[in-house]
Amino acid sequence: MHRDRGRDRSKDVQTTQKNKLVTQIQRAYRSLRESMDERQRRTWAASEARKIGFGGVSIVSKATSISRSTIHAGLKELSRPGRKPKDYRVRSRGGGRKPLADTEPGLEAALNSLIDPETRGDPETPLRWTCKSTRRLASALVKQGHKVSHSHVARMLKKLGYSLQGNRKTVEGKQHPDRDAQFQHIHDTVQAAIARRSPVISVDTKKKELVGRYKNGGKEWRRRGNAERVKTHDFPDKEKGKVIPYGVYDVGKNVGWVNVGIDHDTAEFAVASIRRWWQRMGSKTYLHAKELIVTADAGGSNSYRNRLWRFELQKFADASGLAIKVCHFPPGTSKWNKIEHRMFCHISANWRGRPLVDHETIVSLISNTTTESGLVIKAALDRRRFAKGKKIDDAQMNTIKLRPAKFHGEWNYTILPRRPIRP
Repeated sequence: MHRDRGRDRSKDVQTTQKNKLVTQIQRAYRSLRESMDERQRRTWAASEARKIGFGGVSIVSKATSISRSTIHAGLKELSRPGRKPKDYRVRSRGGGRKPLADTEPGLEAALNSLIDPETRGDPETPLRWTCKSTRRLASALVKQGHKVSHSHVARMLKKLGYSLQGNRKTVEGKQHPDRDAQFQHIHDTVQAAIARRSPVISVDTKKKELVGRYKNGGKEWRRRGNAERVKTHDFPDKEKGKVIPYGVYDVGKNVGWVNVGIDHDTAEFAVASIRRWWQRMGSKTYLHAKELIVTADAGGSNSYRNRLWRFELQKFADASGLAIKVCHFPPGTSKWNKIEHRMFCHISANWRGRPLVDHETIVSLISNTTTESGLVIKAALDRRRFAKGKKIDDAQMNTIKLRPAKFHGEWNYTILPRRPIRP
């Protein structure tokens, strides 16, 4: 560890010294450039590189934009002191190859039309539907009659203000007109419930994960050259399969529960996960609770359109005696669910760079996730099977003791426990 720190410090010192040299050479070159001809610039750059020693050619080239081959030519001239200046050809000012901006006047506009997403021209061109690499852009420009290389295209793109950028998740899709009003309704409901010390949970299914020695995003500290070995392909293991982590986050207490399923992400599994949280954690924390507030997404296994979700919640309400008040987030706003940025993100950060080799490893990594704010998470493996495609008919739906809210009753509703039927 101490050796690594020493190496890092020495690298930082070297980088600082190099930057100082580049700055000094830049200042000197700016003051001398106009008074020197081609040969003088070449030999001056070579002498500066020779003074620096190892790496001098690269440093001088970076500071002056004089090519490395030109500096090497200057070094050869300095090694032959017997030759006179008149023996070397010196081009007059303005000589040499003309820049493409002069020889190809329409090149910049043509490149802009290819790369700009709004003015890319003909929708039938194949380039519209391909990755715009510098080589493909250069090829398209050559077909238009321009003489240009891919390296020059890269320099032009940088000059025009373009850079390589990835996708950024900011577009939420079409917004519901009552989106903000529903957010306010959820906020008021949650705050009122916390004030009267009722349990409030945020629920959702985390991304499914392959079980086995597969690559997991991120990095972790290991000894140099001792990276974790994983499979080259992500073909699912038939025996180990995948895991479905369903999370329950207690908003008021900052504690979480993850039910790690191995079968299907169904509404029955979602409610079974909530029931397990209540049996193992919730009922012990909220001894005198008469209600449970659940905030959930609008889709997935806990969708407000899912009949099985409501039917299973009714069974849970009957067994626990709790009035279950559900508030769904508007469609397309799942990232606003508190469990996403208060619990799931920390789980992902905790197991980054670690292959999820087996179920025990997954449960342990989730259970050992903590934060400075005091987050505590418990987890358990759920080996039960949950059949897909279960249908709830109208007769079964009529048995649900449902009380819709006045504001968007499809999103906000309460399921009350039914009175026990006497034999």
